[in-house]
Amino acid sequence: MSRWVLALLSRIGLTRPELRAWAMYDWANSAFITTVVTVVFPLYYASVVAQDLPREVATSRFATATAVALSVVAVLSPVLGALSDRAGRIKLMLGAFAGLGVVATLGLATVGPGDWVWGLVLFGLGNVGVTGSIVFSDALLRHIARDDELDRVSTAGYALGYLGGGLLLGAQLVLLLKPQWFGLADAGAASRVAFASVAVWWALFSVPLFRRIPEPKPDVDAARPPVSLRGTFTQLARTFGGLRKHREALLLLVAYLLYSDGIGTIIRLSTLYGTELGIGRGALIGTLLMTQVVGVPCAVLFGRAAGRVGVKNALMFSLAVYVGVTFLGYFMRTPVHFFALALLVGMVQGGSQALSRSLFAQMVPRDRAAEFFGLFSVFEKVTAVAGPLVFAATVQLTGSSRQAVLSLLFFFVAGAAVLSRVNVDAGRRAAREAEAQAGWSGDGAVAPSPVPERASDASRGG
Repeated sequence: MSRWVLALLSRIGLTRPELRAWAMYDWANSAFITTVVTVVFPLYYASVVAQDLPREVATSRFATATAVALSVVAVLSPVLGALSDRAGRIKLMLGAFAGLGVVATLGLATVGPGDWVWGLVLFGLGNVGVTGSIVFSDALLRHIARDDELDRVSTAGYALGYLGGGLLLGAQLVLLLKPQWFGLADAGAASRVAFASVAVWWALFSVPLFRRIPEPKPDVDAARPPVSLRGTFTQLARTFGGLRKHREALLLLVAYLLYSDGIGTIIRLSTLYGTELGIGRGALIGTLLMTQVVGVPCAVLFGRAAGRVGVKNALMFSLAVYVGVTFLGYFMRTPVHFFALALLVGMVQGGSQALSRSLFAQMVPRDRAAEFFGLFSVFEKVTAVAGPLVFAATVQLTGSSRQAVLSLLFFFVAGAAVLSRVNVDAGRRAAREAEAQAGWSGDGAVAPSPVPERASDASRGG
């Protein structure tokens, strides 16, 4: 790797090989999110795969496949997270889910006209693979980064994810718009090549994580149940029962559940809302690319800002921006307004998600990181359903998408209210005390070095 690249990565917080290897997994899996989840597969599904189905039936089945896949991960991730902590197999579980996702994505290249059942099965398996693997990659962050590095490393990972996903999508757009340049018959054939490219990209750029990051040592607390499926469920019951010992982490989860509902709804329904305004397909895809590009520097800047003003204050700022986005969305009338809103979302989306991840990582015991990130995943998957349901219900009651956009204010305001009650320093102390009580000493990769929030946060109880 050239010196200037290493220097750039160091400047954004990726100062060691294992940190760079971990962040590269965001670069790897983001290709699936941008190409398969957000842009190319939904368009290919609607125009080719489900061409024989009524439009509303095709949409309903697509939504059902997504919900089933996210529900599977929501159920499995806490159990597998607890088991992997106990057995010291976090990387193994990450590899299993990533492998499933890569194979399923490669399989999408075989889906043709009318193959909607096969296409949705593979799409669902790919979603299980990517979301499940992210649970375990998030858990690894706690084992390789010091407390004072977590925010910078997490936001740097999101920045690389935006950059990687955006670069591959940009190349794929050329393929889709000019398939004849590459000897392909049409855009459908180009789409299938795009799916294969995602599988190769995901597999190739996952390699550094498995080569550079050692498997964390297993949790050896003799007081905990043995490593078995029954013991894992017993431990999970204790986790839920012992959440009172990690009150601040629980509050953060509740806050995240609320404001991530709003963020997730904006991500999933913004294209539909833009279509209602008469914005064309090319402009919508261009807007997504712009969001990816803007997200790269802004995610890094959020990490730096968190070091200056405190993580909680940075998160509160992002929620204030989302409140503004919601009001502007209600009054939006022209495509220019849509582009402006996309710009604002791109500025805060990656940073808010990355800082939520890093802040939660600081508030959980390292010896149970995968287990707690499994719970984090459960809360995150709920957002895939709750926000859109409220949006849809508001449309049904009022007959207006604009009123539905305004309903998202609840999620951001309520999330900010709960977040304001989180005492960050107390949450960090509770996690370190739990580690000490368990006799966990780590593997040498991480040395506890708690960094208190700025005085402005401490004065607010956070």
